[in-house]
Amino acid sequence: MKVKRQLLLIICSFLLASMNFRASIVSDRWEIPFAVAAHAADLPEIKQRGYLLVAVKDNLRPLGYRDAQGNLQGLEIELAQRLAQDLLGSINAVQFQPVANRDRLAVVLDNQVDLTIANVTVTESRARLISFSLPYYFDGTAIITKIPSVQNLSDFAARRIAVLKGSSTISTIRYLIPSAQLIGVDSYTQAYSLLEANAADAFAADASVLSGWVQEYPQYRLLPTLLSAEPLAVVMPKGLQYNALRQQVNTAITRYLSEGWLQQRASYWGLPINQKARSED
Repeated sequence: MKVKRQLLLIICSFLLASMNFRASIVSDRWEIPFAVAAHAADLPEIKQRGYLLVAVKDNLRPLGYRDAQGNLQGLEIELAQRLAQDLLGSINAVQFQPVANRDRLAVVLDNQVDLTIANVTVTESRARLISFSLPYYFDGTAIITKIPSVQNLSDFAARRIAVLKGSSTISTIRYLIPSAQLIGVDSYTQAYSLLEANAADAFAADASVLSGWVQEYPQYRLLPTLLSAEPLAVVMPKGLQYNALRQQVNTAITRYLSEGWLQQRASYWGLPINQKARSED
């Protein structure tokens, strides 16, 4: 009986320690339970399956969005199809999973998709959780306006520029155009209303989003100068077993860049390319 009690105490202590460790993991920034240890399929499994599972955006023109017929379109959709062609032999060997911003990394970590190609910026904190490919596009802060006389950043001196509240765009504009008058807005819709009412002269935000804006509202112009550079990359799982997948994705992106295919497709979708951040022209 004494031995049984000691054994029971040991088991209880082990379970309690496990629960404490699990709690520390769950309290992490991404709140992914310790029990979720699965990862996306490795390359042999993907080839056996016959198609890629890729998380994408379906409401972010021109990176990933639905056209009038409901079909997915955009630069990131084409990139996923091109990767499917190179890895599996067909641009149709891919299934898309539209994803919310908050779930872009989680769907790779919990084995729902093989890759995420959904406007994910490379950051050090994210790289601790997942692997990034080589950048396929450099996004950054850009400015739109419908004022014909505004051509250069210096033309915005003392002008009113709308910015999203709490965004990193605020510090960028303050540094590069310190004399500009910043007007905080809660949404893109509010920024549009201010511009249409001539209560703001311009709107500063991510170039990828503003490129879609000017396609929808052609009375606006996107200035070609990017004020910052933020690399967008494919999200891939960590682990030695995924080395072949990561190597093939990186090799493919390197080739797309060297051949000019990515630059050509970015230009086709109206995205600024080959622009360096600078304070004046």
